[in-house]
Amino acid sequence: MGVSRTLVMGGIRSGKTALAEQLATESGGAVVYVATATVGDEEMAQRVKRHVDSRPDHWGLAEAPLRLASVLETYRDETSPPFLLVDCMSLWISNLLFAGEETFAHEREAFLAALRSYPGSVAVVSNEVGLGTIGMDPLTRRFCDELGWLNQDIAATCDRVVMSVAGLPLWLKE
Repeated sequence: MGVSRTLVMGGIRSGKTALAEQLATESGGAVVYVATATVGDEEMAQRVKRHVDSRPDHWGLAEAPLRLASVLETYRDETSPPFLLVDCMSLWISNLLFAGEETFAHEREAFLAALRSYPGSVAVVSNEVGLGTIGMDPLTRRFCDELGWLNQDIAATCDRVVMSVAGLPLWLKE
């Protein structure tokens, strides 16, 4: 399989991360899991642990709660850039919203530019939040809007887009 950029979308517990992990495994090369989560409580710690336990020990790990572009920039100059599995955009957008407007705008654009220029394969995991109800408060509405717009920009950059529904892939763009 050649170089590909894949957006893997779905709802909560839809199987999107497992699908992205399958794509990474099928790539046959080195894989780096790029985590955007921050652990603020015990429940989140358990979620992170489940993700860690589900992946192969030989995969690399990069943590990027805010500076996601810098991870892509770090690996792009390697002789054989690894497959990057970025999980996930919803947590990253949430982190950016709390980091302030200047950081939000800069990091969002930097990530999209780094994604477009990354010479290796990438799978980006994101939640689809546009199928639910409209949020009751301004921050929730902004989160949904920003994630929806980011998903559209990532989908335009990617050569493949897949939606995971109940653990089943629904290919939207191949």
